[in-house]
Amino acid sequence: MIELIENEYQLNTFSLTDIYSVRIFSLLKAYGCKYPFARFYRQKNHNGRITAVMSALDKDITVSFCEDADRDEISEFISVIGFSSVLCDENLKMNFPYESGIVMKTDKTVEFSIPYIEIDEYPPLFDLYNFIDYGENNFEAWYVDINHRIRHGCAKAVTLNVNDEIISSAIFSSIYNGSAVLTGVQTNPEFRKMGYGSALVSEMCCNFGGTVYLMRENARNESFYIKLGFENTGRWRMYK
Repeated sequence: MIELIENEYQLNTFSLTDIYSVRIFSLLKAYGCKYPFARFYRQKNHNGRITAVMSALDKDITVSFCEDADRDEISEFISVIGFSSVLCDENLKMNFPYESGIVMKTDKTVEFSIPYIEIDEYPPLFDLYNFIDYGENNFEAWYVDINHRIRHGCAKAVTLNVNDEIISSAIFSSIYNGSAVLTGVQTNPEFRKMGYGSALVSEMCCNFGGTVYLMRENARNESFYIKLGFENTGRWRMYK
């Protein structure tokens, strides 16, 4: 059975921690259940145990599920309520086109530093938005969301600067209970392969001191993250 939850305590007994549950619970911590654009669901088995949790930010859905979850019910439910995207483990099969890639994870601290650099833990978000180049994504919507998450301790944006110029960026877009999801890793093309991106990610992971997840595309950046202590742990799918 899948049901809409009315408060965060209704998900307390869900014990699985993965990149998807960190995204879901971070979103729940940031917004709670009072906003119509952020909805949260749980699936329970016949014994009343929670086997899956879902978040829907507008029409963008994230799913975290246990091995014994009823995946057919999840797929059917999502199809009925409608979606723009569905992010999940590859073991959730749906009859829609999808992109896929690798999930990586680390709980190690690999120090990689460069002298004479400046780490800005509170960069101007407008400058960060322009540096990352979100393309057609609306700045106002992005700003309102990331600023809200940062103020609630559910996200963190960091840049590496040289002479007051952003050289590299990274974002913990979701933070929850000692785990974080790393996104927005980018270095100015003129400064790539010089260690700036490595130094920034290393600084973030060492300072965070917990488990860090990320999603990467197939056959891209594997060696970069492995040298920083990350390991491949699974595959993600994004249905659209």
